[in-house]
Amino acid sequence: MIRISDSFFIDERDIKETFMRASGPGGQNINKVSTAVELRYDVTISGLPEDARARLEVLAGRQLTLDNILVIQAQEFRSQERNRALALEKLVTILRKSLIRPKTRRATKPTYSSTLKRLDIKVKRGRTKNLRRTKLELD
Repeated sequence: MIRISDSFFIDERDIKETFMRASGPGGQNINKVSTAVELRYDVTISGLPEDARARLEVLAGRQLTLDNILVIQAQEFRSQERNRALALEKLVTILRKSLIRPKTRRATKPTYSSTLKRLDIKVKRGRTKNLRRTKLELD
C-alpha cells in the first residue's frame, strides 16, 4: 500500500507499468534498453472522493484518458529504476494535490482607518497637482 494521505492509500497492484525505449540523449544505451516508464492508474477504482476526483481531472489535464485512466510517463533518467521512482513520485504528487480542498474566499471590507487614509492621500495628491497648474489654466 502506498500512503497518499493519513486517510487515503492506493494499492500497488492497481498500478500498471510498461517500459519502452526512451527518446533523447543516452548514446547506444537508447537502442538497447527500455528505460522509459509509462505508468497507468485507474482512477475509478481508486476510491477517491468525488470532489477530489473533480480536482484530479483538472490537475491531470491530458494525462487523464476518457476511460478515467491516469497515464504518467517518465524518461528523464538513463536508468529504468530511477524513471520508475520518478513516475511513482509524480503519481503520488498529483493525487496529494487533488486531495487538498481549496480555501473558500471570504469577502472582506477595508477598515475604517484605511479608507480615511486612502481618501486623505487622494486629497493631498489633488492639492499637489492643483499647485502645478499655471495661472492661465485657472482662468
